Amino acid sequence: MIKVTQKHPLIVVVGSSSIDFVLETSKIPQANDTILASESKSFLGGKGANQAIATARLGANVYLVSCVGMDPYGQQVIRNLNDEGVNVAFINETDEPTGTAYVTTSAEGNAIVVIPGANYKLGKRYIDEADRFIQNADLVLMQMEIPAETINYVAEKCKKYSKKLGVYAAPAAQLSQEVVEAATFIVAKNHDVKNVFGDVPVESIMKSLPNKLFLRDDANSTSYYDGAEMKYFRENPSQMVNKMGMGDAFTSGFAIALLHQNNIEDCVKFGNKIALRAASQLDSQKGLPNLKEIK
Repeated sequence: MIKVTQKHPLIVVVGSSSIDFVLETSKIPQANDTILASESKSFLGGKGANQAIATARLGANVYLVSCVGMDPYGQQVIRNLNDEGVNVAFINETDEPTGTAYVTTSAEGNAIVVIPGANYKLGKRYIDEADRFIQNADLVLMQMEIPAETINYVAEKCKKYSKKLGVYAAPAAQLSQEVVEAATFIVAKNHDVKNVFGDVPVESIMKSLPNKLFLRDDANSTSYYDGAEMKYFRENPSQMVNKMGMGDAFTSGFAIALLHQNNIEDCVKFGNKIALRAASQLDSQKGLPNLKEIK
């Protein structure tokens, strides 16, 4: 599917780690509703942890810079990452509880409430502690479940050190111009574009960021502007159990393909393929493939 060089790229992921609690229901409750859940499950999550595990399984050497609480959930997160081959030297224990997400899922879609907890303790000093590894990284990956000032600070470092930077703009929030300029690529959801870039026509935004902005939808489609025309690729799902981790998986697959010097079109197709695998299980981390399974 993609060409793979002999090198194992070094990736530093800066982002969140959490525990996801998922309730399966017949519908998404509205205000004042009381409904019954058919099942309750918990999974390891957080966009940073998802991307760290995804890229590690795809053959990268990965460091995760993150924060957890001094609680059993935090220990569970660290053990899992360590088992997955992610270097946990820069996962910091804080006095805030480990981040949690509460997900109600039905055939209608998902409703998600996130409690950032320790993830909002990921400040500049923790980024500075990983400075040497950021300087040596082939790519830095970042999402938006951490403080905005930390996002901006990481972008400053990447620009200073001339490092590739991948940004998954979720949960959707305004990106500063500094982050947009520093980013090598940005992934966002179609319906989040105005929240991320402001009230500007989508096509204008895409054309201003050729081969840099990649927009995705829940059908596992990705569109972008290549400098000459709009491009659109879809990896048709035969089975889609879970849509929550697809953006993290796409971003990770795209990043790995890019670091192995594939062209943008092949990077997008590979990202779509990884996203589809993540959607095959309710636990999106478990659905993430190893490189030998997919290439």
